[in-house]
Amino acid sequence: MASVSSSSHLNKTVRQQYMSLPQGQKCQVTYIWIDGTGETLRNKTRTLDTEPKSIEEIPEWNFDGSSTYQAEGSNSDMYLIPVCMFRDPFNLDPNKLVLCEVLKYNRLPAETNHRASCNKVMEKVKEHHIWFGMEQEYTLLGTDGHPFSWPPNGFPAPQGPYYCGVGANSAYGRDIVECHYKACLYTGIKICGTNAEVMPSQWEYQVGPCEGIEMGDHLWVSRFLLHRVCEDFGVVATLDPKPMKGNWNGTGCHTNVSTKEMREEGGLQYIEKAIDKLGKKHPEHIRVYDPHEGKDNIRRLTGLHETSSIHDFSAGVANRGASIRIPRQVGQEKKGYFEDRRPAANCDPYAVTKAIAITCLLEEEKGAK
Repeated sequence: MASVSSSSHLNKTVRQQYMSLPQGQKCQVTYIWIDGTGETLRNKTRTLDTEPKSIEEIPEWNFDGSSTYQAEGSNSDMYLIPVCMFRDPFNLDPNKLVLCEVLKYNRLPAETNHRASCNKVMEKVKEHHIWFGMEQEYTLLGTDGHPFSWPPNGFPAPQGPYYCGVGANSAYGRDIVECHYKACLYTGIKICGTNAEVMPSQWEYQVGPCEGIEMGDHLWVSRFLLHRVCEDFGVVATLDPKPMKGNWNGTGCHTNVSTKEMREEGGLQYIEKAIDKLGKKHPEHIRVYDPHEGKDNIRRLTGLHETSSIHDFSAGVANRGASIRIPRQVGQEKKGYFEDRRPAANCDPYAVTKAIAITCLLEEEKGAK
């Protein structure tokens, strides 16, 4: 039996008795932010007198940055700046989830606040109408760190039957996946699909297409929902790029990219130009495609298990062993999008989309001046 948290065994019928109580005109607003690790999310909740109709109606707040790896105790207050509002699938309407940027005491962006700089870049390239779609892979673990439903003292059967699998011997943890999917839909996240992945207990969901800064906003909140749903079930979702050593697939966050020019007739030439630019900046992109400047991805991008080598750049039609994949349909229609397969599962989507936008769109403008 998988190791699950004690909280998941609490009486949920008793809980529901309280959750169904009326709350009058009051509204619970849960503030969500990225902490000093650049990977972990934090949250806390406050009461507003009425339901906010827009992000402008939600006040700034603060928190103790010395407890989130973001400040020293002698100067620990950090500001929470609401930037994006969603429906709350746990407390239900009229309650809200609010994604926040973090500012330091001097109101400059915190070190792990990559949204601020990403937003500036997206404003500069907005005439290109750049769309992103990110494929978030993750692995379910018991609270003991062992993959969910794996034998306690061994391994499941080799990879093969699990990708898009069905049945108790192939799909581990589907209840969690489906609850997360519904929560995303209720919230307003632009989730567009999900599937079981190659390694048992490994899953993926896709968010997009999202334009500009919206990509990072929606992916981060979808991650919050994932961790929160897993909390209810008593298990853990890890975004570690290589959670299991050996002959098991790693975990990525493939990023699909398309500009207005790429989507129009003859757009393949713009896709090829973008890929050429990305190839020239391969080391720089690797450094921002995981939170530790490539140290996480080096365990995943080995050239095996449907990855390219971290040391080499490659591209190809329908090639899942390449850095950049051009889908076969795009190759046939000569327009559409490309897939950057290098970002790790634990990447910051703001850092990834910012780097892609700069390399593919702003570097060209620099060269033309």
